[in-house]
Amino acid sequence: MSNSDIRWGVIGAGDVVERKSGMPLKTLNGSSWTALMRRNLDEGRRIARRFGVPNVYGKVSQILEDPRVNAVYIATPPSSHASLAIQALGAGKSVYLEKPMALNADEARLIVDAVAETGGKLTVAHYRRALPAFLKVGELLSSGAVGTPLFARIRVLQPTVSSIAAAEADSWRLNPQVSGGGLFHDLSPHQLDLMLRWFGDMTEGSGRSACLLGGDVGDGAPDYVAGNMRLSTGVEFDGLWCFAVDSPDRSAEDCEIYGSTGRIRFSFFGEKIQLESSRNSEVFSFAKPEWIQESMIARTVDYFLGDGPNPCSAEDGLETMRMMDALSGRNTHKK
Repeated sequence: MSNSDIRWGVIGAGDVVERKSGMPLKTLNGSSWTALMRRNLDEGRRIARRFGVPNVYGKVSQILEDPRVNAVYIATPPSSHASLAIQALGAGKSVYLEKPMALNADEARLIVDAVAETGGKLTVAHYRRALPAFLKVGELLSSGAVGTPLFARIRVLQPTVSSIAAAEADSWRLNPQVSGGGLFHDLSPHQLDLMLRWFGDMTEGSGRSACLLGGDVGDGAPDYVAGNMRLSTGVEFDGLWCFAVDSPDRSAEDCEIYGSTGRIRFSFFGEKIQLESSRNSEVFSFAKPEWIQESMIARTVDYFLGDGPNPCSAEDGLETMRMMDALSGRNTHKK
């Protein structure tokens, strides 16, 4: 291990780390996994044995005070993201921060300010922007495959126990005080980040959320969010997220992008991109990576080492949070 390696300390090593990101931390060039922190030390030791991590801690301060650790991966629930990111930046660590970046845009702004004040490096884990399928969508759009992009539409219809959301024993994703607002806050950050990536910042946006299966927003997690935005490239967007359908057989999840000469259609959780245009109709297929965050972590390591650009900045994460706040009815936004 070189002194110039990125030496990771993971805060909140759990299901996401075990299934999506753990192995690349130790196998990528210039990267090693030095320590992990989990309050449940027995679980922490189990994960450490699986991945060969030499140091296991039960407190955040132990990771931040370890001089061997020069980068921190924050994989806790969103309610602790802002405080942990600010602490890690203050301790001189580079930060890879799970999505959603924070509970809301106000908290995300605090993180952006901390990056500026410390001069540190922070990347938000919007890893879909680094996957081949969505890089292909970007290529199709920039090459004019559907002419001038006009509008985009996202539709997510799922049961309360969603087939596309990660399952956790304590169901923290359905606790707005921990997750920020339910399954919309778990799934939409990746989706809206790609809208930002392809079509620019939100210039206008509004929406509303509701609890269709009972209760009031504020008492529980909304199971319905719908809204629309205008993006800085002139593309119009509308989205619908509903987690109250009664059967998985009636569930759906897709995105359609319409241009002046064609359409691109895909699922954020599939491996196929459908192009239909006046000149061409084609289906592009992609294999799902074994470790789905590997390409994003590789770019993050390069950025932390000074060998590449930031693959997803704190400012991008803030913009995605602003989109989420507007669509869920927290703020009606005009820029």
